[in-house]
Amino acid sequence: MAEGGRRQRRAFIGSFTAAGGPGIVTAQVAPETGALTALGTLDGVPDPSYLALSPDGGTLYAVSETADGAVAAYRVRGDRPEPAGAPVPVDGSGPTHLSLYAGHVLTANYGSGSVTAVPLRADGTLARAASGVLRHTGSGPHSPRQQSPHAHQVQPDPSGRWAVSVDLGTDSVRVCTLTDGVPAVHREAALRPGSGPRHLAFHPDGTRAYVVNELTPTVTVCRWDAAEGSLQPLAETPVLPGVPAGDAYPSGIVASRDGRFVWTATRGEDVLSVLAVEGETLRLLGTVPCAGRWPRALTESDGVLYVANERSGDVTWFPVDPGTGMPRRGGSLAVPAASCVIFD
Repeated sequence: MAEGGRRQRRAFIGSFTAAGGPGIVTAQVAPETGALTALGTLDGVPDPSYLALSPDGGTLYAVSETADGAVAAYRVRGDRPEPAGAPVPVDGSGPTHLSLYAGHVLTANYGSGSVTAVPLRADGTLARAASGVLRHTGSGPHSPRQQSPHAHQVQPDPSGRWAVSVDLGTDSVRVCTLTDGVPAVHREAALRPGSGPRHLAFHPDGTRAYVVNELTPTVTVCRWDAAEGSLQPLAETPVLPGVPAGDAYPSGIVASRDGRFVWTATRGEDVLSVLAVEGETLRLLGTVPCAGRWPRALTESDGVLYVANERSGDVTWFPVDPGTGMPRRGGSLAVPAASCVIFD
C-alpha cells in the first residue's frame, strides 16, 4: 500500500520486439503524480503489441502480432509476470488487439481481417485452441489500405452483452455475439467510405461511441443502443485544426471518465487532440505535442494520459487539467518500440 493508504498500482507496457522492444515491461505507478518506474521485463512472445488484464488483475494476456498470430497468458506475481501455458494460435495473422468477453479472449486480427475467440479455463488460463473465428468480408475505396478486411480492435460494450469489432478495411463496425464459442455478426454499421475506422471508445453513460478514423483525421460520433445492439453514425469531427501536409494516421482514442472530453493521438502529426463532448457532437478544443514520435496508443488512468510513442521509444504521461481537459507533459519512461499501456 502506498503512502496515505492509496493502493500501489502497476502498469504493463507492450512493445514490438522485431523493432528492438523488450517485450512486456512492468512498471510502478507513483500514486500522486502518475509517474512510471520500470520494475522488470518479460520477453515471452514476439511482438506483444497489445495487452489485457483479467478482472481480478491476476492474469495478463498478450497478442503476438506476427504472421502466425497467437495469444499468450501470464500469471501476475511480483514484478515480473510468469508464463501460464503455451501461446495459443489465433488462426489469423497480425492480431493487433484483444479483450475479454463472455468467458473468452477475443483477438482482432488485422492481417487476416478476422476475430478469433479463445476459451478461458476456470483458472483464467487459455484453452489449447481457438473455439471459433469470424472472418470479415468487404473492402473500401482507399487503395491499397482497403483492398480487404482489416479488423483492428475488438471489445465488449459497456453492458457486456455485445462485442464490437472495428474494421479499417471495410469502413464498418460489427456488433457481435458468441454462440458455443463461435463469434457471429448481429449487426454491421457502415461508416463513411474511405474513413478507415481504427479504434472505438464508449462514452461512460453507455449511449454513445466515438470511432477514431485512421485514413481521415476525424472521429465519428455514434449513438449506441445496448438493448438492440445497434450503432448509428451521427457526425464526424476533425481531430486536427487544419489539413495535414501528408497522411495523418490517427491511432488511439479515450473518453474521459466524467464524459466531458475525448482525447485522440495522431501519429503523422505527433500530437494529442482534445475534444469537448457537446451532446451528440464533439468540438475540437486544441492539440498538444505528444512529446515523442509516432504515438501509437493512448490510455487514461486517474486523471493522467499515457502515450506509447513507438518510434521515439518511450511512454510519456500527461496530467490532465480537469476543467479544460488539456494535458500537460509530466515525464517519460524509455521503452523501445512501445505499443500500448494498461493498468491494474
